[in-house]
Amino acid sequence: MTTNHNQFLNLAFQLAEKNLGQTKLNPSVGSVVVKSDTVISTGVTSLDGRPHSEFNALNKLIDFSGASLYTTLEPCTHKGITPPCTDLIIKKKIKNVFYAFEDPDKRTFKKAKRILNSKGIKAKLIYTKNYISFYKSYFLNKKFSLPYVAAKIAISKDYLTINKKSKWITNDSSRKISHLLRSRHDCVISTSKSINFDNSLLNCRIDGLNKNKPDLFIIDLNLKLKKKLSLNYLLKKRKTYLITNINNSKKALIFKKMGYKILFINNLKSKNDFYYLYKKIYKMGYARVFIEAGLTFLNSLLSYKLINELYIFKSKKKLSQNGKNNDSTKYLKNIHSKPLTINLDGDKLFKKEF
Repeated sequence: MTTNHNQFLNLAFQLAEKNLGQTKLNPSVGSVVVKSDTVISTGVTSLDGRPHSEFNALNKLIDFSGASLYTTLEPCTHKGITPPCTDLIIKKKIKNVFYAFEDPDKRTFKKAKRILNSKGIKAKLIYTKNYISFYKSYFLNKKFSLPYVAAKIAISKDYLTINKKSKWITNDSSRKISHLLRSRHDCVISTSKSINFDNSLLNCRIDGLNKNKPDLFIIDLNLKLKKKLSLNYLLKKRKTYLITNINNSKKALIFKKMGYKILFINNLKSKNDFYYLYKKIYKMGYARVFIEAGLTFLNSLLSYKLINELYIFKSKKKLSQNGKNNDSTKYLKNIHSKPLTINLDGDKLFKKEF
């Protein structure tokens, strides 16, 4: 039995990162099977959440007897759409199971160890510092039945968020990281005002991730979204919702015929209104939300404390007279954090968790 647990658990987490934000309400889990100190199989939770990673790692024509299974999350013990992963672990004669987190799902929480031990399989929880926050979003999902909400904004060196001469504030390196962050969420929320101004696509346009198009929610209470936008070409490739309080109107019918889905809400003026919208989005199967909108919308969410983490991309350049703001930057200026250690060709990236 190997004692180099962290090495194999770190590998399992690297696998889990691959599908982070693409497994719906199920967490992205990585699994590594080790025999005689050699990795003989790996698995990751499939897109949309099934099959689970343990199934993908063990459902192979390999002799797994006596092997050790390393997995980022406690193996499931309940029968849902698929059988419990513990059943397959027992069937494949795995000798040891090591996992980094207990599953907060009450159907499984702290049950795997008891079930596996009863079959002579050693199961042990091993904490790893390197990925201590990896399942922060999943734990929040399970505790509150709400999506985990991240947001990002780009600012100039002099704290301006609108470039009068270009749609860009930060450089190409920063924009690539924005696409990477977008790919780790199963949907994006923006506003018709932002999209009309930027003609933005809000998809992932970097090699290896360009097929990943997170579903899109556009807050458009009065249905003012322009009819001729670049994102119209993506309507058949991803679900795009218009959040509005205009119901059964000719306007709504036009957008429906174009391929948009209409999501009706009464109001979006208070913290409770936003909370209700979050709940609705979670019930639709979205666990990780990425907010990409203007400063006014972001300030509302910050004031209501409805953001779990914020990414601030700060340009190395000032905009001065070429830039402006539509709202106060007091919230952004009061957010204090060290820049992440990432090379953005002079730009800086700050991450704040709330």
